[in-house]
Amino acid sequence: MIRDHFRVLVMDLAAGKGKVVRVDGRDEVAGGSGLGALLFAKYGRIDKPWDDPEQPVIFTIGPLTGYFPLMSKTVAAFKSPYHDQYAESHAGGRSALALKFADLDALVLTGKAPRPSALVVGSRHLELKEVHYLWGKDIQESGKLLRRMFKGSGHRSILRIGPAGENKSAMAGINVDTYRHFGRLGGGAALGAKNIKAVVIIGDGSFPLMEGKDYPRLFQAVYEKLTATDMMQKYHNLGTPVNVAVLNKLKALPWRNLQATSDENAHGISGERFAETALLRNAACAGCPVGCIHIGFSRERFQTDHRFFYRQVSYDHEPIFAAGSMLGVTDCFAVLDILDVVEQMGLDVMSAGVALAWATEALEKGVITEKETLLPLRFGDHNTYEKAVQHLAYGVNDFYRLLAQGTLKAAAHYGGADFACVLGQEMAGYATGEVFFASQALGFRHSHLDAGGYAYDQKHDDQDVGKAVEFLVTDEASRAFLTSMVACLFARGVYTDELLAECLQVVGYGALAGSIDAVSRRIQQLRWQTRLATGFDPAAVSIPKRFTEVVTWKGKVDGEFLAVLKNEYARRIAEMARREDHP
Repeated sequence: MIRDHFRVLVMDLAAGKGKVVRVDGRDEVAGGSGLGALLFAKYGRIDKPWDDPEQPVIFTIGPLTGYFPLMSKTVAAFKSPYHDQYAESHAGGRSALALKFADLDALVLTGKAPRPSALVVGSRHLELKEVHYLWGKDIQESGKLLRRMFKGSGHRSILRIGPAGENKSAMAGINVDTYRHFGRLGGGAALGAKNIKAVVIIGDGSFPLMEGKDYPRLFQAVYEKLTATDMMQKYHNLGTPVNVAVLNKLKALPWRNLQATSDENAHGISGERFAETALLRNAACAGCPVGCIHIGFSRERFQTDHRFFYRQVSYDHEPIFAAGSMLGVTDCFAVLDILDVVEQMGLDVMSAGVALAWATEALEKGVITEKETLLPLRFGDHNTYEKAVQHLAYGVNDFYRLLAQGTLKAAAHYGGADFACVLGQEMAGYATGEVFFASQALGFRHSHLDAGGYAYDQKHDDQDVGKAVEFLVTDEASRAFLTSMVACLFARGVYTDELLAECLQVVGYGALAGSIDAVSRRIQQLRWQTRLATGFDPAAVSIPKRFTEVVTWKGKVDGEFLAVLKNEYARRIAEMARREDHP
């Protein structure tokens, strides 16, 4: 049954009790990102720090979840330990479909469990179970035990944290069904602060599909666009790792803490090399026919009889950049070894890799010493980086504890801020130029996916500030609506506004179908108002000097253009948040 409201489970972890509440606003915020901001406005505490027990952690899905392919993401909304401001992180896996089958549009966690616990949620089930014996266990071991403890069908989803989240690292992510993640901005620490080791969502209910011929006809048309044309072929074949060779050729791939933008040994970590030598299989999120998840293998030799133990590790462009080129590692199996440790620790791979790249250059320059790093960090030395990842997750000394709160925080204390590769948070794997640098530095999630700045750089040689900023603002609004559906952004070329309107109309959301542009801008504004209310000042954002030293296929980055672009984008963001006459 189509609802004109949201069905939200609010769980008081301190009391061990939950209740389902009705929240209005479907036609105003759609779901996903919009619903996350709406619920934070209702349950969040702007005046209290991120780890206050009253601060909520929110998971939301969208109106098309379960009805159409690639509507497979869940949005996590929380106050971030990284900057103590409102934040979002997105993940796939089975979580969205599991929430749908649990008959929920959102799950809101408030309070703090008295002891380390796992929360189990279903359409007919709610349990807060003490799991003190899982505290301290890594992602792999805790996953094995959780799957045995909480049986479920293919609609079961397990969200869990590792040691990094337990230690409240601002780089801690939330692992979702082993191969997907709420990676950025510290969601794992937000759960750890609530004594929640895991959230198990049991999709034990059902929901009806639309009667008549219109829905199955449209579903088939969408399915064919996703599978019978080449629109999504890139993501299934080599996947996003195809970008490694392309960006390296363009001199737009960050190497060794962005001291270079290309390297002659990039072929060793290219998508082609991974596919030829390390790829085991493809996997997919629930409700996705594309299969973009590429899984390789890492092997470890037993000390006793010298046999090998093999582990499956997922990889994409961003993990390859973070554990490969940014650290000067040029062997695909060495990259997978580092990724395997990052996974077990429950760290966001981009933040961890970029942070260790900064630490390596800082050690080379004498800004810090081995007294801080405890290890002789060297670009290309993957064995040492595997140990450093563990130090970062466990916070073994003052240096690693501070670095785990953000590279710029460590640089502010030790020095080396000029070469900290931070754009709001540790950078993503693109060094395409000024528009991307400004886009990530100021974007709502400080993500390469907030807007297509990396693509804009590749398509435009002019330095038209007004045109570039208008692109970023417009593209962000479009993506905000997609993440309110909650669609996989890989499918943004398929799910045009026209197709989304058809999909919404056929499942009964006629009002949303007829107001996509207005709702998109409303969601965009609501998110910025929430972010600024929690302390974000776009005018105060600075971009480290390293980004003005970058040389790409276009030549050296223009620092003056970057500064003007950043300032104008900051002005537009503040203007959006202030605007009273939103549609």
